[in-house]
Amino acid sequence: MKSPANKPRAGAVRKARKGPQVGSGGQGRQALEGKKPTPKAVDRPYHPAGKRKAAQERYEAAGGRANPGGKPGKAAGAPSSRPRSRGKTSDESEVVTGRNSVVEALRAKIPATALYVATRIEVDERVKEALKLANDRGLPVLEVMRPELDRLAGFDSVHQGLALKVPPYEYAEPLELLDLTISRGKKPLFVALDGITDPRNLGAIIRSVAAFGGQGVIVPQRRSVGLTASAWKTSAGAAARTPVAMAGNLTRTIKEFQQRGVFVLGLDGGGDVSLPELQLANEPVMLVIGSEGKGLSRLVTESCDAVVSIPISAATESLNAGIAASVALYEIAKRRAVTP
Repeated sequence: MKSPANKPRAGAVRKARKGPQVGSGGQGRQALEGKKPTPKAVDRPYHPAGKRKAAQERYEAAGGRANPGGKPGKAAGAPSSRPRSRGKTSDESEVVTGRNSVVEALRAKIPATALYVATRIEVDERVKEALKLANDRGLPVLEVMRPELDRLAGFDSVHQGLALKVPPYEYAEPLELLDLTISRGKKPLFVALDGITDPRNLGAIIRSVAAFGGQGVIVPQRRSVGLTASAWKTSAGAAARTPVAMAGNLTRTIKEFQQRGVFVLGLDGGGDVSLPELQLANEPVMLVIGSEGKGLSRLVTESCDAVVSIPISAATESLNAGIAASVALYEIAKRRAVTP
């Protein structure tokens, strides 16, 4: 009698095949014959050379000049004087701190609820102007002790004795901002952020966009920094003059801008086009900046017309996102000044 240990497992018996075997139908022979020749790099749409070819074809199809109007948008017929809000705001009021930032915000008539002034503040021209602008607008001016102002502004913030409380920021619609720029006869120059979470980088980029003639900054709705008080502080008041738009989906927004004749340039250390060799600087441009650590996301990289790199010394691995944006914007502005 066989023991249970020697009993074969069910399903473990190899069954012998009988009868004629079905052939491969020629599949093996076809595999040995090989596939078609590999397409050239310029014929592959996902390859950098293919992207350059597609961008060049768009450039030539427009007669050597990109058509900034492109497909008319909703607001192209009768744009408003300011882009409308997309309805999303931050949950809490923001506090703008620092004398320069407060004065700039008041000059631009940014909506505010109150101006806080530290007791026994050293009065200079900026403090006098802030008080005058607040009084002219009928804003409450509240004198508070410095500990209370420290708490209001944040203990890591240098408020210089002034703080302005503003309501939640209302973001513009990206396409309405583009249509408004075109209606004013300006050549579009926008900066979009991809994965940047440091508000100081956002503030620095806003400041650079304002300095070099850009019309706005676009931030994605998720995984990105918003216009916080820290960003206001770093922008040194430039956020009062440069609108910030929020994109529900950055990749979709990029494609919509491209349909309107805007060339999208990604900025990345491993880019295939060197910034000094860039030929699209004088065209309508959206410059996309990735985070310092991860760079541009895969979907955004694949959507760009070109990925541009800034040549730097081998001793430096990468540039801060705010600095990289400033360098690229300066180069674009310099090219545009030479060729209007």
